[in-house]
Amino acid sequence: MYDVIIIGAGPAGISRAIYASRAGLKTLVLEKEAVGGQIALTDSCENYPGNIEDLSGLELADNMRKQAVHFGAEFKYDAIKEADLEGKVKVLKSRRNVYESKAVIIATGASPRMLNVKGESEFIGRGVGFCAVCDAPFYKGSHIYVVGGGNSAADEAIYLSNFGSKITILVRDEKLIASQIYIDKINSNEKIEVIYNTEVVEIKGEDMVSGLILRNNKTGKIKEVSEEGIGVFIFVGRIPETNIFEGQIEMENGYILADEDMKTNLDGVYVAGDVRKKKLRQVVTATSDGAIAGEACGKYLEGIND
Repeated sequence: MYDVIIIGAGPAGISRAIYASRAGLKTLVLEKEAVGGQIALTDSCENYPGNIEDLSGLELADNMRKQAVHFGAEFKYDAIKEADLEGKVKVLKSRRNVYESKAVIIATGASPRMLNVKGESEFIGRGVGFCAVCDAPFYKGSHIYVVGGGNSAADEAIYLSNFGSKITILVRDEKLIASQIYIDKINSNEKIEVIYNTEVVEIKGEDMVSGLILRNNKTGKIKEVSEEGIGVFIFVGRIPETNIFEGQIEMENGYILADEDMKTNLDGVYVAGDVRKKKLRQVVTATSDGAIAGEACGKYLEGIND
């Protein structure tokens, strides 16, 4: 029986683990893949406060993990397949193991929806990105392609225009589906060009992205773009990792709803990081969520242990 189990070892989960273990709580962090979550794919985290040495996302996450372990947190690699969170004892089941705790913090994150085209995964962090705020400065003065036609793509394209020499938005439909306020800003921005009915077929390059193969989905015509140092930012949605919690926790579009203390609708169940419904998803907001959830969860455990 653990005091608290944290599902997910991204910045939010590890931050919570630091607070919980430092407070003397028996803490377990469960991670199905790699410590760090999305930041493990980032070559640089120069906008994270205090990261003066410009550690990579993987290095920063590993430092966080070491700090949590130093205070006594336990880490295990396991994928939770089933969760019963409604009782006083929370039960989590993987394929081979059963875990029990008095409280649970969900920090499973949200993954960028990918195009699933050749070259996309190979060039993540080397020309392919999913977060303009994180990576835009690396493409200052470059031609940047933005894939997507919704609010996120439009908003990020506008932001990227502060860095790139030219922004080309590739939209698979006949028009942008973003809100009119974004469309007006795009139309008045001389740096931004929109190309409709266009899909990315392949992302090419050697060390960095240096080419795209595009297809007009109306005519079938193929066009190849060859240009050194380009950036490709993909904004076609995100997928929150919440399937196993459906029917127990209140959600909106797959994202978990919580109050300002990160508490869900269930007693003893908290949420932190990208899986929570919120506006800004950055490393610094994830660690903040973890700290807030940690404080609230600690008070909850004090109450039930009295």
